[in-house]
Amino acid sequence: MIAFWVLGAVLVASAVWTVSSRKPVYSVVALLLNFATLAILYVTLSAEFLAVIQIIVYSGAILVLFVFVIALLSSGVSPFATGPNRLPKIWLPAGIFVLTGLGFLLYVLSTANMPPPLHRGGPVGAAGAFGSVSDFGTALFTVQLLPFEVTALILMVAVIGVITLGGETAREASPRHEARVERSMREAILREGKG
Repeated sequence: MIAFWVLGAVLVASAVWTVSSRKPVYSVVALLLNFATLAILYVTLSAEFLAVIQIIVYSGAILVLFVFVIALLSSGVSPFATGPNRLPKIWLPAGIFVLTGLGFLLYVLSTANMPPPLHRGGPVGAAGAFGSVSDFGTALFTVQLLPFEVTALILMVAVIGVITLGGETAREASPRHEARVERSMREAILREGKG
């Protein structure tokens, strides 16, 4: 019981640190501490698989995505140049695609046979025990399929946003700069020829 309260206090403190830190790098470190503490909490609940997934997926993949976002947004590059507004032309196909995918997902969820509720007893890792791989997979891809897919969509939107915000506009070189580069190239060629 003491371990639960200590881990709970660390979880809350690291969560507050994540959202209150002024520097994004400190927020990432606090989030890493939060993920690691949550994994330890899973181990105390005899859910070793969830603890390993917490470390591999969240600390190893999602946190790296956050680091890339911070690196790209703080690199000092300007976003892409604005062009003609293409958003009205993409609303219709994007809306049809999203509604079709949502309809298919709802159809699959409505016709799927839901598994019986999980029992909590049994040895760790055995089918039907809390935190086992088979029950986790069954719950993830049947009962919790919609939140799983929505999370994937949100992460994909985040990656597209990072690419859009992190892009650099192509700057046209001034004639003076082009002449300076050309002169430097000629000098380098002459030096190589004499050497």
